[in-house]
Amino acid sequence: MPEASAGRMHDVVIVGGGPVGLLLACLLAERGRDVVVLERRTERSGRSRAIGIHPPGLRALARVGLAAEVRAGAVEIRDGRVMCDGRVLGAMSFSGAGSVWSLPQLATEALLERRLAELAPGALERGVAVGGLRDRGTHIEVMADRGGETTTVPARYVVGADGVRSDIRSLAGIGWNAWPGRAHYVMGDTRDDTGEPATALLHFEPAGVVESFPMPEAQRRWVAWVRRPPARLDAHVLATIVASRTGADFDLASASTPSAFEARQHLAERMSLGRVALVGDAAHEVSPIGGQGMNLGWLDALSLDRELAAALDAGAPLEAFTRYERTRRSAAARAMRQAAFNMAMGAPAAGLRLRLRNAAVRALAVPPLRAVLAQAFTMRWL
Repeated sequence: MPEASAGRMHDVVIVGGGPVGLLLACLLAERGRDVVVLERRTERSGRSRAIGIHPPGLRALARVGLAAEVRAGAVEIRDGRVMCDGRVLGAMSFSGAGSVWSLPQLATEALLERRLAELAPGALERGVAVGGLRDRGTHIEVMADRGGETTTVPARYVVGADGVRSDIRSLAGIGWNAWPGRAHYVMGDTRDDTGEPATALLHFEPAGVVESFPMPEAQRRWVAWVRRPPARLDAHVLATIVASRTGADFDLASASTPSAFEARQHLAERMSLGRVALVGDAAHEVSPIGGQGMNLGWLDALSLDRELAAALDAGAPLEAFTRYERTRRSAAARAMRQAAFNMAMGAPAAGLRLRLRNAAVRALAVPPLRAVLAQAFTMRWL
């Protein structure tokens, strides 16, 4: 651990250097606060994860001066279309609600990491695992392990931004409750041969939903519902699923190695306890179907930044997060209800259920409900 941070009292220690932890660190650094980010990984993960940056998320990134760079590197998704058996059930334009920008999470994290280095050189410390918290009344001591050497890092507040398996949540003794909404999906990227480089395509097929979204460099991401993860998953398997349900071409030569994931939903019993607060996936696991997770975490960071600034100005009182707890937990619950609805709509359907679902989609795709649907899709209601 760099000598400058070892033993020095920090305003805030953030555990977790993903997109949410990095944004919060940038926000605090812009205020001139002493912030350090402890990240277990020695380098950013190269796995394919979130790509959607919704209008509220773009505004959050604008707060730290990154909106223009995001737009320059991302693909703008201007509209969406819902289909079943080759027929269009509905279409929507995001021009009124604001476009969604598609940029791989790895690129977004690189922008945030570079910005934090500009605002607070050395604030991000990689290869550091947190093994304990010790409440000293006026501050907290974080027990940080780096290569087998344990160092104490004191801070007025600690923020857990360390994902769904959050060590900070466990160390603080905060429970983790399951919510409705659970399903399996397979996902992969390939060359975009749809001819619609600014359109999200949602195939609500009888065998299960297939979604696809444009990405930078003329790529497209495909996500498909499956009853269970295939025993052997490769690009040929994903191409077969896509073709059998939608008839769309899936270029094998340019395809990435696909992955399978289980969408689950959890909400922490509380989002703060004493001098510890949780943000992002550490506080709420929201199904990625609908693309809300990363953006919801950024909105957590904006709210927590304000609460931390006020608390530090007031002398760092013990209970500082009452309003944050109330407002962001409520927002997470709303997001999970919407995500559960999204998953239910994309599940396999036949007979009367299929007809009723398609009728509901058609109803949602005409005024005035179309505007409401666009607002939900772009997360402006959060």
